[in-house]
Amino acid sequence: MTTKTALILIDIQNDYFKGGANPLTGSNEASLEAKRILQFFRETNLTVIHVQHFSVRPDATFFIPDTKGVEIHLNVQPRSGEMLIKKHFPNSFRETGLLEHLKSNSITNLVICGMMTHMCVDATIRAAKDFGFECTIISDACATKDLALNNITIKSNDVHQSFLAALSYYYAELLTTNELIAEIRK
Repeated sequence: MTTKTALILIDIQNDYFKGGANPLTGSNEASLEAKRILQFFRETNLTVIHVQHFSVRPDATFFIPDTKGVEIHLNVQPRSGEMLIKKHFPNSFRETGLLEHLKSNSITNLVICGMMTHMCVDATIRAAKDFGFECTIISDACATKDLALNNITIKSNDVHQSFLAALSYYYAELLTTNELIAEIRK
């Protein structure tokens, strides 16, 4: 990977952690891996982009503007000079300046991590691939939650693994934090 690579951290926000309005399974562990990746990108002067979701639907229950829950988690807070994209939809490209920013900076490769694997991470990776970007998803720096369908609970690990398996087929290369850091250091 080269200087044409950007890290995108999606929705690592307080509401997804213990005590938040929509806590995920493994959010703290995933955020610590995201923190390691973020530190590595900063040390190697690679582009960093933070994505923050603000719910504006009248029936929204989390990521409500002007609450502690909407704030980016302490483990991965943006620094001055790092791009912050604010969004209102699962797809980080929809009605934001993300695509224009990537194109204007000649970014071709995206390293993506964040929350939730089955929603915003999935939507963003699929859109990114459709826009022509090469994508890498960091499997241990993402988190999700149990889902339910027809009175059946699908455990968070099964949700996470299923979405990663689907994305790795065409949309993204799948790496762990350690694998990514080793690959960039080559």
